[in-house]
Amino acid sequence: MSVKRKKPNVELMVGLFVIVSILAGSYLSVVLGGANLFSKLGYDLTARFSTSTGLKTGAALEIAGVKVGTVKSISLDKEEYESIVVLNISSDIKLTDDSIASIRTAGIIGDRFVKLTPGGSEIMLEDGDEISETESSIVIEELISKYIFESKSKD
Repeated sequence: MSVKRKKPNVELMVGLFVIVSILAGSYLSVVLGGANLFSKLGYDLTARFSTSTGLKTGAALEIAGVKVGTVKSISLDKEEYESIVVLNISSDIKLTDDSIASIRTAGIIGDRFVKLTPGGSEIMLEDGDEISETESSIVIEELISKYIFESKSKD
């Protein structure tokens, strides 16, 4: 008398494991990559900086320490030799035409982000407008070399 046991279908289990692994890996890639596939697109503003050293596409835009968007792209104006930064701002945030965009560093040697300071004007910026008031990033290496060369010239 033999008792027949049901063996689990090994191929089905391996196939399900592979599918779940691919889905989990894809999800983690999107989340860790900072992509916002399921959020509102918002609107774009541009800002011109004399330098945007250290700023990267995908960097955060913050107002009062709260993330309100991301840096969409960074390019060079070949006539004025300025950095043109396109900012994608959440559609529920409205900025006035006298707002200020500043490139700041998170911590001492952290990543760069754009700090937005709203103004007091009643004229609102719309998609495609430009923020005219900007403050470029501070390049620590330039400050250090300036200090070293100035101290040597005093000797």
